[in-house]
Amino acid sequence: METSILDKRASELLEIFEWIDDEMERYEVLIDFGAHSLKNQIQEADKHELNEVKGCQSKVWLTHTFMDGKIAFYGDSNTVITKGIVAILIFLWSDLQPKQILEASTEIIDKIGLRKHLTQQRNNGLNAMIDRMRMVAKHYI
Repeated sequence: METSILDKRASELLEIFEWIDDEMERYEVLIDFGAHSLKNQIQEADKHELNEVKGCQSKVWLTHTFMDGKIAFYGDSNTVITKGIVAILIFLWSDLQPKQILEASTEIIDKIGLRKHLTQQRNNGLNAMIDRMRMVAKHYI
């Protein structure tokens, strides 16, 4: 059976995060992931209210393009931890078909221990980002 692109991406994230026991080290890796993955992804001009994800404690902006039947997501945040969360979601779900995004499990987020290390407000923001990405995918179905 062929491994799906989602499974491959989830495995890559698991390889990065599964060995980390220390909460502070987990945050450092998350911060580095965001800093490297989202560097110059969206322009300052795209950081406006229409692209802002509501429900996040921090400022989060998500944009996208749709080409050849796939959605590419781009994002940023004004805080380093949230930037890492945005980067993980974009890594997982960017350049996929809308149906793949809608059917994608969020189980990997729990497997890498992300939710349990976030405050309730950041978990709410994570859910708001997931909802926004799925709303975009629904638009193209």
